Amino acid sequence: MTTLLNAVRVEIVEIHYISGTWFNGTIDPKSLGVQIFARMDPSMTFISPEGVSLSIPELREGFKQAFGTNTDFRIQIHDVEIQQILDQHVVVTYTEWQRGAANSPQSKSARMSSAVLTREQPFKWLHLQETWLPEDTRVAGSFDF
Repeated sequence: MTTLLNAVRVEIVEIHYISGTWFNGTIDPKSLGVQIFARMDPSMTFISPEGVSLSIPELREGFKQAFGTNTDFRIQIHDVEIQQILDQHVVVTYTEWQRGAANSPQSKSARMSSAVLTREQPFKWLHLQETWLPEDTRVAGSFDF
């Protein structure tokens, strides 16, 4: 399981790093499909912390519009854990800490995420749900990254 956990951790950190460079405009704008959406299953759903469910076409459009709009945006991932290992899938949780988040209620935000990925590499993201962390957890967190 350690090998799978390490691979999942790398995947989660990497896709969030790439997303951060997308939002702050420091990545090639032609890389959206290859760097981000090639990792997602075409039927993937994303549920935002506000409870809005987005399909891949909706998520892709949101990304297109957001390129380079948030130059101070940074993401850091913590607490990656495998919750379930199924025959073909893995269920994971992690916390995502953001600073300079222009589209969040606070410029420093924190969320708990749960995701379903294929078990085999290269991973495909099937589902992602984010939930705001409690205010006292967010306030006590470190945003020095």
